Amino acid sequence: MFRAVLSHSRKGYSEAVWRQTSESFIRCLENAFQHFGGVATTVVIDNLKAGVIRADWYDPEINPKLEEFARHYGTVILPTKPVMPRHKGKVESGVKYAQNNAVKGRSFESLTAQNTHLSDWEKNVADTRIHGTIRQQVGKFFEAVERPALQPLPASLFPVFEEALRSVHRDGYVEFKKAYYSAPPEYVSRQVWVRQEARLLRIHNTRREQIALHALAEPGKFTTDPAPLHSRKRHIIERGASYLLDRCRLIGPLTGTWAEAMHQTRGPAKPARDAGTAAPGRKTSCRRLGKRGSRRHPSRHLAPARSQTSARAARQRRAEGLSGNPSLNPFPRSLSH
Repeated sequence: MFRAVLSHSRKGYSEAVWRQTSESFIRCLENAFQHFGGVATTVVIDNLKAGVIRADWYDPEINPKLEEFARHYGTVILPTKPVMPRHKGKVESGVKYAQNNAVKGRSFESLTAQNTHLSDWEKNVADTRIHGTIRQQVGKFFEAVERPALQPLPASLFPVFEEALRSVHRDGYVEFKKAYYSAPPEYVSRQVWVRQEARLLRIHNTRREQIALHALAEPGKFTTDPAPLHSRKRHIIERGASYLLDRCRLIGPLTGTWAEAMHQTRGPAKPARDAGTAAPGRKTSCRRLGKRGSRRHPSRHLAPARSQTSARAARQRRAEGLSGNPSLNPFPRSLSH
């Protein structure tokens, strides 16, 4: 059972949850602020694993998600000293009071029924009692003194997201739920925070600065942000049709004219063929492709032009090999006597 108690008036909020996770703990804190109608300047918490990663009296390591929550609500999280329950004595006694007075000896059909009972108990029992320390009725004292001192609530609730620490792979991608998202190249082999929201995935560095933003991808899919990538690291098709057409024009004027005609004829399906023309390979001469392939196959398929040019080049190499090797030449030019 979660219970929050305001330090001055002893106004409380109670909520039952199934598990003590970081998400449930943050939602309980948010519900407490909504119940109080304002935000406390500081929040003193126990060193629970859902809120504190490493307990230390001087330099505790707070859960990053809880830190984001504190920044959203404009408050400060202060963990208590380890094994020192008197540092939060007001809430410790408040938890015992709720357990002994509100739920002890009672059973509930569901978690919703228990939380409904706790809400009625806070309003009709806990708020109407005369507290032994302040000698005031808790509910009236809160409305008169402490509620005006609370900070206003933010315009929106804290967004629901799932976050995890990941390492950037050597190929520049991070894996999250079996999908892969690109990160800036300077973060390769370094750790980053990956945050999944409703439809977006944000990547933050260890200083909590956003370094990449992607739409959520399906498992097994790759999502690439081309902005931080060097042009030589991008796939040739990702550079666009204009780049590929310029590469084709460098091969020769006929190849450039043929590529432009192909692009107009094939439309969006053309970039892959432009890539094949721009990078004919080692077996196909760019000069031969520009002079023969483009001339004989205008505005047609790339494969026949490349195959014909490759076959002609192969025949020429065989002929050159025969003429250069006297032992393979069946008709030598001269005979020695």
